[in-house]
Amino acid sequence: MTIKDLPQRPGETVTVTGWIATLRVHARVAFIVLRDGTGVVQGVVVKSQLPDDIWELATALTQESCIALTGVVRADARAPGGHELTVTGIELIGASEEFPIQPKEHGVEFLLDHRHLWLRSNRQRAGLRVRAEVEQAIHDFLYERDFVRIDTPILTGSIGESAGTLFETDYFGERAFLAQTGQLYAECAAPAFRKVYCFGPTFRAEKSKTRRHLTEFWMIEPEVAFADSDDNMDLQEEFVCYVVARALERCGPELEVLERDVSMLESVRPPFPRISYSEAVERLNAERAAAAAAPDSPAHPFEWGRDLGAVEETTISSWFDRPVFVYNYPREAKAFYMKENPDDPRTALCNDLLAPEGYGEIIGGSQREDDLDRLLARIREERLPEEAYDWYLDLRRYGTFPHSGFGLGLERTVGWITGRPHIRELVPFPRLINRLKP
Repeated sequence: MTIKDLPQRPGETVTVTGWIATLRVHARVAFIVLRDGTGVVQGVVVKSQLPDDIWELATALTQESCIALTGVVRADARAPGGHELTVTGIELIGASEEFPIQPKEHGVEFLLDHRHLWLRSNRQRAGLRVRAEVEQAIHDFLYERDFVRIDTPILTGSIGESAGTLFETDYFGERAFLAQTGQLYAECAAPAFRKVYCFGPTFRAEKSKTRRHLTEFWMIEPEVAFADSDDNMDLQEEFVCYVVARALERCGPELEVLERDVSMLESVRPPFPRISYSEAVERLNAERAAAAAAPDSPAHPFEWGRDLGAVEETTISSWFDRPVFVYNYPREAKAFYMKENPDDPRTALCNDLLAPEGYGEIIGGSQREDDLDRLLARIREERLPEEAYDWYLDLRRYGTFPHSGFGLGLERTVGWITGRPHIRELVPFPRLINRLKP
């Protein structure tokens, strides 16, 4: 019997197994709040109704002890979960020493050191349950639209993004890297299946301590044949709306535990605003020029050609009440595989999708360069080893085709949906520049 099934068993005597979340003992009654992974229930232990050995066991229990609790199911709106058990029996399965995490303030480093135990707390469980629902929504969305999942390698000899953010390792005498993206391999599968995606861990050796960064994170990367940049943004918009609606539909209790203002999510509906990089820079600089008129203003013009940083992304997202597309960035600020914009060769046919409320970029996408000569020229411009990309260039030699794709960062997306201040809470075991344990 699991706790979530108790509402269907009123008046029955049942046994549930789980871990003690809290325990309060008074003179003649004890209250045990039990968690089993499906919900929580309060067990009421009345001394006068039980043998002495059961009462003694109840009063000797400790937080996080694993027990089997037997009792009669009673509806009680005041109780956690809306039902409680009038306890008739207790079996100790696994005793717990003094639990390190107590109902008091702990520092972040302490909690991360005890991440393996911190996962049991209400907010952490709620955040990770939303993550699980978002993952399932992603698979369902893509499956319903005939995408084929392609599992791409984690060890690779090719660079997908900046060479400065690579984790290098020795691969039997050859240089290998932890994958920054599965995209290049997903592109290979697009001629076979037309619509594909990969979903897995990716790695960036960025020495960043911001609330938006991890060194290991999960990314969803769809790739679609015969889709241009506008088609790509249309798909991203539909995708994000689906995922947010799914979280609102199925994760209400978890979002309530996390104290999320769901009105901010309810406004996530199409169409999303779209603004070019050049338009965004012009507007940013207009705002900064106005601010510069104020005494002692530190505002400086934003230089066209730079990639947008967190400050700029936050400002741009503040102009709108839902996610916003910024498209056609300068070519030099983006990866080598992005297609040159024929209307403005300084830029690429690409986009970032910025989440509201300061959560920044959750998607990066582009139309891919399908011209062999242009792609080879970009590889040479970036001084990348051509021999490492022979197989990738073959896609342009043998039946090249227009295609587009994007990558959605799972932790950033779930961080935004849940309203959590740092994405390290939205992955079971975060990897940060100073943390490899637990």
